Amino acid sequence: MKMNILVTGGAGFIGSNFLNLFVPLYPEYKFVNFDKLTYAANLLNLKNIEDLPNYCFEQGDIANYDRVIEIFEKYNPDVVVHFAAESHVDRSIIGPAEFIHTNIIGTFNLLEVCRKFWGNPHKQQKLFQHVSTDEVFGSLALGKTGLFSETTPYAPNSPYSASKASSDHLVRAYFHTYGLPVKITNCSNNYGPYQFPEKLIPLMILSALEGKSLPIYGKGENVRDWLYVEDHCKAIWMVIQKGRVGETYNIGGNNEWRNIDIVNRICEVLAEDLGKDPLEFKRLITFVKDRPGHDLRYAIDSTKIKKELNWRPQETFETGLRKTIKWYLDNQKWVDSIKTGEYKKWIKYNYINR
Repeated sequence: MKMNILVTGGAGFIGSNFLNLFVPLYPEYKFVNFDKLTYAANLLNLKNIEDLPNYCFEQGDIANYDRVIEIFEKYNPDVVVHFAAESHVDRSIIGPAEFIHTNIIGTFNLLEVCRKFWGNPHKQQKLFQHVSTDEVFGSLALGKTGLFSETTPYAPNSPYSASKASSDHLVRAYFHTYGLPVKITNCSNNYGPYQFPEKLIPLMILSALEGKSLPIYGKGENVRDWLYVEDHCKAIWMVIQKGRVGETYNIGGNNEWRNIDIVNRICEVLAEDLGKDPLEFKRLITFVKDRPGHDLRYAIDSTKIKKELNWRPQETFETGLRKTIKWYLDNQKWVDSIKTGEYKKWIKYNYINR
């Protein structure tokens, strides 16, 4: 069946991995990448697919209602896969307004336009696939007990997670109030190729390679459940294809690591790959003042998606981390474009680095 799939935020980290995976696999589907091209978006992420006939790019802001209308009029999407979001906690603490604007108003605009264009969406087999985060659930106590499930009460602790929690609630409300066919996924921390180096793993890899300090908040004891980005994308696709409408699915990697242990392991793998002494990198580790409202631990219970859809992560943290480090070592042109800002030649967006 031919289908038009609108992917918001497709030039970002997870969205570009999603498109790189599925555009070549499904030539009968038309994939439309709708992205504002903010500082963390990069069209170089999509060089491998940009000339494929079933892929196209449209620049625009989901918070601009009229622009969203234009995209729907032009492409009449059957499925919306909603990745677009401001997602960096530190930036949300410095300047929360953009997070409210994009994550809440943008999601509202998409839902409203879907409702306007789809009419009776159940008969037309439409779907709004909303991609969210485990941060909406707040913080777990340190230790191996307790996991976030689909029924865990929301308790966001940062402007970023609060804005994502709000978007989740809006999506759920549009299902229950208007019958809009939606599915929601909440994932744990992602890592892998094309991740902008403001996030922990790429920041540590690239800083170590440059001999810069490796800053870790507090004592480095905060714990995250790590999910390789391609495993996440495959889970989302499975939810789109087989998940139940109106349901939420948690997606986790079953890989809980303390931040300090991750940084030490990055140093060890880098040293192994480059034939160096791990201490050369580990001596760069520094501890800095903790950020406000820093959640102690995230951990996902993926039982539901495993039982219902038979999804399992393919990568362990060890195999995924090695793949990630190798990708950054092998893709120096991409790394250099980030450092020099050359990738921004496609971006008509002025970001003030506070």
